[in-house]
Amino acid sequence: MKQAKGYFGRRKNVWTVAKNAVEKAMLYAYRDRRNKKRNFRALWITRINAGARLHGMSYSQFMGKLKANNIALNRKVLADLAMNHPDAFKAVVEKVK
Repeated sequence: MKQAKGYFGRRKNVWTVAKNAVEKAMLYAYRDRRNKKRNFRALWITRINAGARLHGMSYSQFMGKLKANNIALNRKVLADLAMNHPDAFKAVVEKVK
């Protein structure tokens, strides 16, 4: 019942309804912890792709050249550079070209 605090209607004060609502909420929480990682990776890839295309490269070309030049920046950092620090991202692109 403590976990059902804040729920609406009978979901907060009727035992069986609250139990079912909390179980369902736990399943969603478990599933979405994994989906969150998936969604962030897709967002980072989209941002890197947009930044790379401004400099005449596709995402796959850019990532392939990063690996070939042994530049160990992960997608999270690259996406942040592409979004918030375009000069730094441009420097990375010029380095791999």
